[in-house]
Amino acid sequence: MNYQHKFKEEEIPYGILEKFGLTREMIGDLPQSVLQQVCDGYRSPVLPIHITDEGGNIIQGRTRFALVRTETREADILFYPVLAQSRLEQFSEANRQKLEAGKAVMAAMTDADGRQVQAFHQIDEGTGQILSVPTPVIGRNLQYFCDYFELSNAELNCLQNGEPLTLVDEGSMLTLGIDLHDPTGIRIGIGDERQWREQNKKGLKKYNFGCFGCWVMDEQGNLDYVEEKEYSEEMWEEMKKNGAGKLKMKN
Repeated sequence: MNYQHKFKEEEIPYGILEKFGLTREMIGDLPQSVLQQVCDGYRSPVLPIHITDEGGNIIQGRTRFALVRTETREADILFYPVLAQSRLEQFSEANRQKLEAGKAVMAAMTDADGRQVQAFHQIDEGTGQILSVPTPVIGRNLQYFCDYFELSNAELNCLQNGEPLTLVDEGSMLTLGIDLHDPTGIRIGIGDERQWREQNKKGLKKYNFGCFGCWVMDEQGNLDYVEEKEYSEEMWEEMKKNGAGKLKMKN
């Protein structure tokens, strides 16, 4: 399968998503920033899905999805379902502890050609799946930041070992570290390590209004879709306060 990281919104294979309970309206009501990321080939937020099996039973779950291209260059869907438990058997005990603490680790992986290559790994907190990126990809970006901030070898080793690095640049405290959720694989935030980690947990707002409904995020970060006819009084008040009306909010 040939991955192509740019798509037009009209290329989204809505028919596939609708089989899993994600209608065209629901996808269209995602914040514009999320839709843009999806069209750029990145994973969606964790969304609720359901499908009816041959016995008529409704199976519910949660998953991310991403757009990919087939060999005929048509848009297709890859799902990344939420796992009950992360599969960490391939990692050493020390690396398992780091992964479970939300840190990135460096270890071998098998590439598409069956070869063993070094890669950075990190747990996707939303699904429990392991994100893996070959080290040369992240390494080049690390080198850029190393040169830009004039980091020492010790500081570079800190980043390569999955530890965030806090520094002062032009009077401002910054923290940078490997974050495979970020498009570049490296995320920079204002503040210390604690603030950097908290920034990573921030996602969408509680209420994300669209044209036909609203994506609501609970305290655990789970998103659920509420049609306009099912809005609570609180949701109506929030929509009026934000001036959303019938217009789709652009995040």
